[in-house]
Amino acid sequence: MSWDLEAPFIEQVQVQPEDIDELGHANNASYVRWLERCAWQHSRSLGLGLDEYQQLNRAMVVLRHEIDYLASAYEGEELQMGTWIVSWDSKLRMTRRFQLLRPGDGVTLLRAYTTFACVELSTGRPRRMPAEFLDGYGKAIVGEK
Repeated sequence: MSWDLEAPFIEQVQVQPEDIDELGHANNASYVRWLERCAWQHSRSLGLGLDEYQQLNRAMVVLRHEIDYLASAYEGEELQMGTWIVSWDSKLRMTRRFQLLRPGDGVTLLRAYTTFACVELSTGRPRRMPAEFLDGYGKAIVGEK
């Protein structure tokens, strides 16, 4: 496997029949769901799941997706989505990088960046990251090549 950066958090993905569109390959909306699921699983592994978000009255929400679709995925394929937290300002914003690989042939199907902002759940307004976010997400930051 040829990951763009070292030591990704990896989420297994199996392309389901409902992922397939009229053109016979995985729809771009499925890729976005896989990005979201991978980000959530990584956050949970860092001790920052939905329960913690609710207790802290804070959440990281998507501001922007930048996605390069490089190759198609097909029903039944086993894929791996890797993610890294590559930058943050330790106040409001954080950026994740993603790479989707097909282990069978080593092809990268997707590369993406997602920018998140910290908001207060009760108001939806931007708020500084709490100490728990700084501790949890801070330990996962990797440098880009």
